[in-house]
Amino acid sequence: MPAPIPPRPHVRDARLDDLPRIQEIYAQHVLTGLASFEETPPDLSEMTRRFEATLARELPFLVAEIDGKLAGYSYAGPYRPRPAYRFCLENSVYVEAEAVGRGVGSALLIELIRRCGNLGYRQLIAVIGDSANHASIRLHEKHGFTRAGQLKSIGFKFGRWVDSVIMQRELGDGDGTLPGIRS
Repeated sequence: MPAPIPPRPHVRDARLDDLPRIQEIYAQHVLTGLASFEETPPDLSEMTRRFEATLARELPFLVAEIDGKLAGYSYAGPYRPRPAYRFCLENSVYVEAEAVGRGVGSALLIELIRRCGNLGYRQLIAVIGDSANHASIRLHEKHGFTRAGQLKSIGFKFGRWVDSVIMQRELGDGDGTLPGIRS
């Protein structure tokens, strides 16, 4: 008898009641990994503030569930605050340790790319903590991101210097046409 097919992640909009689990997933990354350069996990009130700021900008904040359990989340935010960057977003994807390798990151990134493109944005940037974060780099490459650069020893965490890898992906027409007006 063939092995059962594992359930696929279900991606949906994040809700306020997802924030305790989102905060747990992010705290795990902050405390044990280099994907985030934060050193102290933000508390639930700070995560709520970040969530609400994302929604106030009408940007996507998504979660992925497997068998009804929240297994990861993703969101997009402004890349930089200056007006010339208004057609560019930065993405973030975090997957709980037990769900790595189960398609959660791909499911989230596919939907995030789709939504950001539908909103009229032209570039999506990934700032990946740690040049040895091969899983995140491969995930982004798989979904059309190319390496735009590397900032050597830009962060210091866990007693060592850490690089950041910058990856970029065009959305929609990219720079092939002039954008609509966005203030």
